[in-house]
Amino acid sequence: QLQHPSAEVREYACASISQLLQQKHVIPAFVQRDVVRCLGPLLMDHSLAVRETAAGALRNLSACGGFAVCDDMVTNDIMTPLVALLKECSTGLDANQLSTKKCREMNKNYIEDIANEAINLLWNICECNNTALYIFNKEGCLEAVLHYMKKFATNVDLAISVANCLQAVTEDNPDLLSAFNASAQQVLETVMLCPESTMKHILLRTLIAGTIWNIKDTIPPGSLGSMVNAILKIFSESLAIDACETIIRMNEAERNRLKLAAEAETEENMSDVTDNCVLSEDDNMEEMPKGKLRRENDVSDLLPSDKWELKEVTALLTAQQTALEIIVNMCCSEDPSDDEWEELSSSDESDLFMENSYNEGSGLLMSPLCLSDEVNSAFLNNLIPKKILEKTAFPNSVALDICMHNPSWKPLIKKLNTVQCRALTCLQSILLVSDVDGLGGASALQSLAQHLSQLVFSKTELPTDTEFLEAITSALRALLQTMASKNISQCMTPEQLLALCEAGIQSSNASVRVNVVSILGISGSVLAKGQDTAGTLKMIGKFLLEVAMKESSLVVTGEALDALFDVFADGKEAEKAAVQIKLLPTLKEFQPVFRMRMRKEGKGQYSTDQLCVLDNVKMNLRRFIAYQETLGKTPT
Repeated sequence: QLQHPSAEVREYACASISQLLQQKHVIPAFVQRDVVRCLGPLLMDHSLAVRETAAGALRNLSACGGFAVCDDMVTNDIMTPLVALLKECSTGLDANQLSTKKCREMNKNYIEDIANEAINLLWNICECNNTALYIFNKEGCLEAVLHYMKKFATNVDLAISVANCLQAVTEDNPDLLSAFNASAQQVLETVMLCPESTMKHILLRTLIAGTIWNIKDTIPPGSLGSMVNAILKIFSESLAIDACETIIRMNEAERNRLKLAAEAETEENMSDVTDNCVLSEDDNMEEMPKGKLRRENDVSDLLPSDKWELKEVTALLTAQQTALEIIVNMCCSEDPSDDEWEELSSSDESDLFMENSYNEGSGLLMSPLCLSDEVNSAFLNNLIPKKILEKTAFPNSVALDICMHNPSWKPLIKKLNTVQCRALTCLQSILLVSDVDGLGGASALQSLAQHLSQLVFSKTELPTDTEFLEAITSALRALLQTMASKNISQCMTPEQLLALCEAGIQSSNASVRVNVVSILGISGSVLAKGQDTAGTLKMIGKFLLEVAMKESSLVVTGEALDALFDVFADGKEAEKAAVQIKLLPTLKEFQPVFRMRMRKEGKGQYSTDQLCVLDNVKMNLRRFIAYQETLGKTPT
């Protein structure tokens, strides 16, 4: 059918394939039958409708197929017709080329709709494949893509697709920076200053702000402060909106609209019966396929066109998620990798590192964890920490109830939960790079600890959702580390932390397990400095020893050993507890086991950075055993 001489048959075939490709299990069969080589040439078909549906089908293939399928698409040279289509559409964007015969609907702009599908396809492929990104740079696609952005005032959906694509292609792509000349930056700035207040426009501005952050190296140093402030002002605007209240309001608007539409349809039907207006059989035969075809063409869109209220809420939640993810990047842009941070935060020198990392003059954590003055002042001026904290709360029950009982709104629950998790990750990043005073002082941190403990312990059962558990334990770990480094008393009881750790250690996610072990190490090292804490230290020590000896992941084992070194490094209470749990003989027995596991498992399963951390743990284990042996010889 794709080769059929009739354009309508080709269009119908593309639309049918487009719908099928949304089902992941059928994708391998289509790939095996060279679907990319079959659909690729149709991107330059004589029929504009065929171009649109072919681009939509390829977009669905790239979106649902993942990295391997995107690689296959590039191997099968999808970029050649795609780049040609993008440039041709860009050239014809402003020309009035379309006759009424080519448009089934008077208000349909085929060029813009084709461009929308093609840009989404380009975005998906460039996000997954470096060769596609190289071709994007080499073929000068930026100019064509930016040309579409100029339509933002009349076609916000196309502009959002372009903004998503721009954010993807500008991330870690230094070769593209030279293409961002003054006129290119002017296009982005114009969109950022757009005053429209719909949720879609908020999403558009948020995505453009993310793109400008990605190309910050092209901004003159003198303009950097105002640029950062403009970006964070947009994020602040997005995060200030209560998504749950918006869900309630928009759902009511949808109900009212559908009610009015139903009443109008009833009146129309009554009128039709009165006029006895019957469609002839020929008319019916002519119209039916077109109606069906139009629905098929829409399958690659996120939501049906009549769901504008739902689209608005979806745009808001996407904007908030995007803003939070970029804020994390702003905090971490100069940070070490996760593995290096594991090494710093879990080694026996971590306390010294935390103490020495403060610059008394600026009150900011210095290298490798630091925020520039521009970013730090813009954070505070736009109340970013406060707004992030608000987003860490659970969604309200009324909004959740609306989503639960309305099938088309149900996917919003996942989006609400994702925003909460991103906010917790953001909170962790800010805790790692901000000074205590900038966060509101000791009392603010204690309030934050109570807030996080409420998120964990407010329900009868401890959380089991992996994404939430990873986000909350990461935030808690950073908070407790900050409080410990400044001798701020911790609000959670050891019993609460042990309960959380016992739940977290069952998680299939290694990051969660690393976090909970680290949390116990931080808490235990604080307790070791106190009075009459041997009983609690004994419980913590037993838990950590069990994890070290039974854990399947060497990284988690290493973290548990590091936590033990921190807890039992010093203090009479720690010495007493260490004797009671037989810490020294147990570690001496475990030492050769740990070495053997590193030799057997290390090279195949872990990165170079992780192996460096584990080597450090192995060395510290030897030192710690020697230290414990000297304690045993010291007369009491």
